[in-house]
Order: sequence, then C-alpha cells, then structure tokens
Amino acid sequence: MTMNEVYAAIEPARAEIDMLEGPTMLEFGSPSCGYCRAAQPLLASAFADHPNVRHIKIADGSGRPLGRSFKVKLWPTLVFLSNGRETERLVRTGDAGAIRRALARIESSPLA
Repeated sequence: MTMNEVYAAIEPARAEIDMLEGPTMLEFGSPSCGYCRAAQPLLASAFADHPNVRHIKIADGSGRPLGRSFKVKLWPTLVFLSNGRETERLVRTGDAGAIRRALARIESSPLA
C-alpha cells in the first residue's frame, strides 16, 4: 500500500470503514483546499516510512455522510484507525513528524 494522491471517486460507507482490518489512515479534505495541498508533501514523507498503512483519501464537503460521521469540521483531518476503530486524529497539522508518529502507533497497535 502507498499514499493515495487522488481523492476517492466514491465515498465508502461508514460500515465499510468500521470493518477494515489493520492500520488505516483516512484523509478528509478537498482538492481546492490550500491547507490540504500544503499537507501533501508532509503526508508523502510520512507514508514513505509506513508502506503497510492503508490510506483512504476522501473528498469531504457539506452533507457528506462519512465526514459527518467522524465529525470532521476542518481540512485536512487525518483519522488514524486500527481495525476500523479510531485511535487518534490530527487536524491541519504542519508537522510530518506528528503524522509519522501516528502512523507508527497504528502500525504497531496490538489491535492491528
């Protein structure tokens, strides 16, 4: 698995996300969001060290069910999951190290 550079064409259902096995990071954002574009090099750097983490990039917006189910308010919001359960999140982070550490935690989680 590697970092996805394209937002998913079809948003997965929350039930699908809840059933995922292993470490996963959800990235909620928008291609038109400046904060989201600025975060891409940070994410690429962090994912280079964690190729076993699934990355699902979701175009979010008003009324989009998956983002609302995770109570996303700002972009980008990174939600870190272990076997479908949220373990932590980062909102508008400008720190590749923080992303890398969160990826390492879900990758080594006893739940994963």
